[in-house]
Amino acid sequence: MIRIGLLGCGRIGQVHARTLKAMDGARIVAVADAMPAAAQSLAEATGAEMRATDAILSAGDIDAVVIGTPTDTHFSQIEAATKAGKAIFCEKPVDMSVNNIRTLMADIEAAEVPFFTAFNRRFDPNFAALQARLRAGEIGAVELIQITSRDPSPPPIGYIKSSGGLFRDMMIHDFDMARFLMGEEFDSVHAVGSSLVDPEIGKAGDVDTAAVTLTTASGRICQISNSRRAAYGYDQRIEVHCADGMLRAENILETSVESATAEGFKRSPTLHFFLERYEAAYAAEMKAFIAAVSAGTQPTPSIRDGLQAQILADAATQSRETGQPVAL
Repeated sequence: MIRIGLLGCGRIGQVHARTLKAMDGARIVAVADAMPAAAQSLAEATGAEMRATDAILSAGDIDAVVIGTPTDTHFSQIEAATKAGKAIFCEKPVDMSVNNIRTLMADIEAAEVPFFTAFNRRFDPNFAALQARLRAGEIGAVELIQITSRDPSPPPIGYIKSSGGLFRDMMIHDFDMARFLMGEEFDSVHAVGSSLVDPEIGKAGDVDTAAVTLTTASGRICQISNSRRAAYGYDQRIEVHCADGMLRAENILETSVESATAEGFKRSPTLHFFLERYEAAYAAEMKAFIAAVSAGTQPTPSIRDGLQAQILADAATQSRETGQPVAL
């Protein structure tokens, strides 16, 4: 039984708590949050204790911590958990600073503690199946990947100002997915971006509409498009063109029912919210983490995967600002 300390009782912390509560191999021992009411509510829902963050990080009755707190708290919490020898599950990004992530990575590897970077989309049943079929060589070598990720509406401006920007906050999921699918590191990043959805996002120094082209040393290409607005719902699609064909993962709709009349064909809308769309992925990633910790193996995605995605996000930000491709 893996004993869990949950840091952060907001939206994502509640998602992880539901998964852990339903698992046989894990138990939430304690929870913490900067908002006492949130911690109290989740403690009551899970049968856990409400403790201070520092107490959880140093507790002898906790084997692993799940970090779902704001990004600017991650460094100190990971540092303390590593020193205490605890397994670590951390929401992305690990940290906004590549140098900080490198520091943490060196400490984690020296301490040999399990570390999981929560890129949940790797565990989406459709994306995972697509990647497995690519690795099996079903349609030959990868030549071109296209990833589409568009939110139904932008987050509040207050969030935009502290998010690190679209490339570090939103597209970082797609950078990890690009690496997951390509199976080869990228050596060039070229990004463009505009503020077309909300002028306040542009005033805050960010973009809400962006496209990135990634290339590998062997010439393979990945194209990513992001938007903070999609009038038709949460748009999450992948297409991979290979030497012998193509694999594609389409959007998940509210239902699979399709009507046909004299006016044409009509399908249901896409699932509108990321928690609904990736519900299965959130559960699967936590199960993978607990399974690895129970088996004494290193989970994946690792902190190195978190580092590589952050490097790509930083390069895309630089490329958009300078208008020039960035070599890695």
